[in-house]
Amino acid sequence: MVQLRDISMNYHSAEGEIAAVSNVNLDVAKGEFVSIVGPSGCGKSTVLSIIAGLLQPSAGCVTINGEQATKNCGQIGYMLQKDHLFGWRTILSNTLLGLEIQKKKTAQNIEYAHELLEKYGLGEFKLHRPHELSGGMRQRAALIRTLATRPNILLLDEPFSALDYQTRLTVSDEIGGILASENVTAILVTHDIAESIALSDRVVVMSNRPARIKNIHTIDICRKDGSRRKSPKFAGYFDKIWEELREDVRG
Repeated sequence: MVQLRDISMNYHSAEGEIAAVSNVNLDVAKGEFVSIVGPSGCGKSTVLSIIAGLLQPSAGCVTINGEQATKNCGQIGYMLQKDHLFGWRTILSNTLLGLEIQKKKTAQNIEYAHELLEKYGLGEFKLHRPHELSGGMRQRAALIRTLATRPNILLLDEPFSALDYQTRLTVSDEIGGILASENVTAILVTHDIAESIALSDRVVVMSNRPARIKNIHTIDICRKDGSRRKSPKFAGYFDKIWEELREDVRG
């Protein structure tokens, strides 16, 4: 579904040209959940912005379903660190916002948004305001707002980082379950190694800037019952990924 071919990105500054991303190649299959981890500031979010068509790479290309990625392609949903729900709108009105912006507010899509709210535990809160919901519920509403537009691929940029640790564990598992249930293709950028292992089919480990792919780990742990963190294999994956990241931290 998603192909990155020889992606490089250079920024221009007063000090000269800065290489942010170097020669990144990656394929993401339909329905796959891929996480990207790497040192802080290495260029992970830049890669997401390139996939979304918000940035044009200095070299290489990104295709989604065989078409070049652009910000107006209508195939991509983007979920950020903050939920960005509007306080003066109800939860239902917030979840319909993406449909309004994309001019897709049809009766069928409105019904689908209602179905998602009911299915994922927010049905009785549809007429509440965001301040009346917990942080985890707000993130769930933000996800439903994105899913209501029926994107082919969902990009998630540290979407749980604003939550406290216990809530983060619960919400990340909840949202991982939602995406699996809806068979959404997703790419997550995160600093949390455990989170990446718990949610993903594969974890991509990036190097220091300029970001390049150091390794890709296929996570061979069943997530049918949502208890990946309890698997004896979990610590092994964590140690391998942390060691690869630590090489760059030490460097």
